[in-house]
Amino acid sequence: MASLYLREDLDDVEVGARLSLSGAEAKHAATVNRTRPGESVLIGNGRGLVASGEVLVSTNTELTIDVESVSRVERATPGITLVQALAKGDRDELAIQAATELGVDAVVPWAASRSVSRWEGPKVAKGRERWAAIVREASKQSIRAWTPEVGELATTKQVAALAAGARVLVLEPDAEAPLTGVEPDGRDLVLVVGPEGGIAPQELAAFRDAGAELVRLGSTVLRTSTAGPAALAVLNASLRRW
Repeated sequence: MASLYLREDLDDVEVGARLSLSGAEAKHAATVNRTRPGESVLIGNGRGLVASGEVLVSTNTELTIDVESVSRVERATPGITLVQALAKGDRDELAIQAATELGVDAVVPWAASRSVSRWEGPKVAKGRERWAAIVREASKQSIRAWTPEVGELATTKQVAALAAGARVLVLEPDAEAPLTGVEPDGRDLVLVVGPEGGIAPQELAAFRDAGAELVRLGSTVLRTSTAGPAALAVLNASLRRW
């Protein structure tokens, strides 16, 4: 399997052109992946465009390929967004990494009332940048044509408001309806995953009042790091993505 590298400023490229990377991506290719001339690699823009070709130059400062093929992949519909509550340790980061590999289209950090981890002041921008870096690397690892968007830190009120334009599914162990029983209706989907201590009753009430649906994954309680990815696997099957 060829490695994928990203160049976000790439708008278009034609077969026969020479395409180059510089900076951190080129250095990563040469020193970490040990890419060598003659090998085949992929270069994408994270927005559906992917070019493949043979490596002509691979140094710490430059990766150049001779473009042999170009593909343009449409964004998946309906889209799936993961609203992931901030969690202690690296559990929220593990969740978005796995979710990216499983095909999520966007992730939104949520400051839930029971979140132990808090983004405040400079931590807000720093946390979002960290999530964006994790999503970017997971997209490359899983050879994804589209890199998921990372939204701004959301409040409970802002998460509830998403129900006005999408079908919001809140993962709740005590919910009566199983996620496996959800029939796709064409609307974009939003999965809401709470923190370690679960979603507070007042937050569940706010989501219900906004039109969200409470669903369960099974008879056990999953960690916040695994609930989202597990739910995505179920939806991938029901949406025929897999």
